[in-house]
Amino acid sequence: MTENATARRAIATAALVILLAAVVGVVGMVAGAALSGEGDAVSRPAEGSAEAGFARDMQAHHTQAVQMSTMVRDATDDPEVRSLALDIMLTQQQQAGQMYGWLEQWDLPQASLAAPMQWMSGTDSDTDMGSMDHGTDSTDSTVGPDSGAVMPGMATDQDLQQLDQAVGVDAETLYLRLMVAHHQGGVTMAQGALDRVQDQDVRRLAQAIVDSQTAELAVLEQMLAER
Repeated sequence: MTENATARRAIATAALVILLAAVVGVVGMVAGAALSGEGDAVSRPAEGSAEAGFARDMQAHHTQAVQMSTMVRDATDDPEVRSLALDIMLTQQQQAGQMYGWLEQWDLPQASLAAPMQWMSGTDSDTDMGSMDHGTDSTDSTVGPDSGAVMPGMATDQDLQQLDQAVGVDAETLYLRLMVAHHQGGVTMAQGALDRVQDQDVRRLAQAIVDSQTAELAVLEQMLAER
């Protein structure tokens, strides 16, 4: 990896860390709202819950979207692609910070020994992950059954390396293809959360992800077709 690539990834990571640190700073105030009038803690998601699994896995999913968006903004001067990538970065950083804050509020660790996506097992929805059509061509390693991706729509290390090395229209096209798959995977995960979780804050965010990323998919696919 080049020094420039390392620096770009460090900047993206630092930005997310700063945002998450800000969220932690308000956790104390938020936690106060989680108490009943008698001072007893209101029921909150426990370890092993779909809420906890979704918060952890979607954070990781969002972090990769931020990483890819940072890469393409450095690789192209196209204002449309750069604007879209910035929107994705800001939105998904904010949502990742929200999920980080939930885990803190629930007194749960940010990481788990459980394998990713276990919270979606045991129902018909986990079959959706394997059969999901990402709408990209067969050369996209992200969508293959042997891609090594642990969450639906996630880009592989090879995908990220190719994006990091691409420039201009090549970078734009690869980014858009990867982000189409990424958004489709995100919608699948968010819909899976809606099918399982009871916490109303989690349900609201999951629905927002379904709505916003479904709308963005139309934009991504149109931009991809233009290239």
